[in-house]
Amino acid sequence: MVDAVANTTGDVPANTPVLVGVGAVQQKVDDYSAALEPVALMEEALRRAAADAGSDALLVQADEIMVPNSLWDYSDPGRILAQKLGAAGATTLLADFGILQQSLIDRACQRIVSGDADILLIAGGEARYRDQCAARANAQAPVTVQEGVAPDVLLQPAAEMMSEVEAAAGLGMPVGYYAIMDSALRYQQGLSVDEHRDQMAAMYARFSEIAAANPDAWYDTPVAAGHIREHSAKNRMLAFPYTKLHNSQWTVDQAAGLILCCAATAEALAVPREQWVFPQVSTEANFMAVVSSRGNLGASEGFRCAGRRAMELAGVDFNDVAHKELYSCFPFAVRVQSEEFGLSGSGDLSVTGGMTFAGGPLNNFVFQATVRMAQRLREHPGDRGLVTTVSGVLTKQACALWSTQPPAKGWSFADVTEEVRAATDIREVVSDWQGEGVVAGYTVLYQGMEPWRAVAVFELPDGRRTVAYSEDAKLMAVMTSEECCGKTYQLGAGRFA
Repeated sequence: MVDAVANTTGDVPANTPVLVGVGAVQQKVDDYSAALEPVALMEEALRRAAADAGSDALLVQADEIMVPNSLWDYSDPGRILAQKLGAAGATTLLADFGILQQSLIDRACQRIVSGDADILLIAGGEARYRDQCAARANAQAPVTVQEGVAPDVLLQPAAEMMSEVEAAAGLGMPVGYYAIMDSALRYQQGLSVDEHRDQMAAMYARFSEIAAANPDAWYDTPVAAGHIREHSAKNRMLAFPYTKLHNSQWTVDQAAGLILCCAATAEALAVPREQWVFPQVSTEANFMAVVSSRGNLGASEGFRCAGRRAMELAGVDFNDVAHKELYSCFPFAVRVQSEEFGLSGSGDLSVTGGMTFAGGPLNNFVFQATVRMAQRLREHPGDRGLVTTVSGVLTKQACALWSTQPPAKGWSFADVTEEVRAATDIREVVSDWQGEGVVAGYTVLYQGMEPWRAVAVFELPDGRRTVAYSEDAKLMAVMTSEECCGKTYQLGAGRFA
């Protein structure tokens, strides 16, 4: 290896991480038997990434192939990819649910900087639309079966993301948790229920416009704010105030592939300099706490600390970053990031169109977003781009800054987990509290077209928390029409009234 490679801005150390190839793929094939399975979509995405870089050698010479787990059953998808791509020497990694997608990119950068690896491939993808088409035909789409195969590296989270007390009250899908947290943020911001719904509808209508201009987005037609806001047969309420169009769209066939290598390898393989995109700064917060235990339901200490540290390392305010992709699984994720980062409210918060309209393949969207961000930065050389990540129920957080300009002091990384741990007020969560409780956050869950159950997190007189539910129709009507955070209710046997 050489000590440095020449470029138009000066000398870049040989071990500087560079994103040289990106590829995104999606299919909308109603014939499930003709549609590609998830690992085949990932393979195609990586081949497109190699073509984007102009070198198939990047595939054959790969040191490691990393894939985040998803709803498919492959035990080691990286091994299938290695065989398909001819990467005989590659080790494989599978990241389980609860591992930040950004952590895979950070691992790649760390291995490159340390000299431990030269070329790393990252891929993720889903084919839930294909599965849906097969289900409609009372069939099952064919998939590659792996038996007795394990990845060389398996990454798993250190703690649980949900509690039994929450589950007993009826919480299970992420949408209910996020709606509860959003009610707490709304209350803190002094917004009325209607103002909150109007704000979210306008934000997501803008996302739909951005998606319509993104060739890799699942939806290609803008959606009016009024339709997004209201409960209807074509856009039913899931967890008040969230309708289906506030919800990440998992039923997609999409995949993304990223190829990172050291600058010396990029030059040796003659990857055009205009294709190089540099990871500049990355920060991660890996502290885990279940939602109901978080002292401030409407805040994110993780994003506060990760964002502040990223801005310090880059010497930039996020308001001055030209291109942003704030993780958008639900409106609360976007709204709390805007709050914690101190964003002014001007400028777009997505380059993809967000996870509702661009498509949010489970545990893979950050790679789709990074593909789009790299393309945008190549179109605007010298600009910075911000891509953020969430894992779990806003459980973990990450921030990444990218640019076509190399970082002056090299790629910077900071794990702010311990800072977040120290900054987070954690409450003990108990079950079956008898007596009064004050609502800290709440939602009304729907089944079909009808409200089913109100679920709330309660502050208890002794400082602890509990989660309780009610199926009283009159109470649910109140909770979907006026603010109930801060109100006192009687609790007993896991219910409130």
